[in-house]
Amino acid sequence: MPKKLSHVDDSGNARMVDVSHKPETVRTASAFGIILMKKDTLELIKQGKMKKGAVLITAQLAGIQAAKRTAELIPLCHPISMQQVEVELTPKPDLPGIEIISRVKTTGQTGAEMEALTAVSVAALTVYDMIKAVEKTAVIREIHLLEKHGGMSGDVVWGEQS
Repeated sequence: MPKKLSHVDDSGNARMVDVSHKPETVRTASAFGIILMKKDTLELIKQGKMKKGAVLITAQLAGIQAAKRTAELIPLCHPISMQQVEVELTPKPDLPGIEIISRVKTTGQTGAEMEALTAVSVAALTVYDMIKAVEKTAVIREIHLLEKHGGMSGDVVWGEQS
């Protein structure tokens, strides 16, 4: 029997989950995504020759900012206090594209998965925005949670069976 959806009440209405009974614990989450592009576009990024500026730094800052604003973007997401947000963008010539990984750490009553996923998503969208003048065919793919630790549901690592 599948578990009951936590953001839906018995009548099928959306609701914000009551987490007041949960203890505050350290919680971490990391997420992954890639943006694929032409080799020439990736080379322009690496050489710092994009007209809009420093793509990787701008996307990194956008991802961090997005993590901090997740509750404003996702209607039923709790606002959380984050102690750490990291966003790494790594050019991958073999794809060609950019790999994006985010890590979020909080101490609270709910986890940081949505913040990590939002950070990766907005970082990828920022890369796209900054390169679209030279390439509109870039593809954002594989955004997913890598792992989360802490909380009542325990640890989850992508690819492992529970």
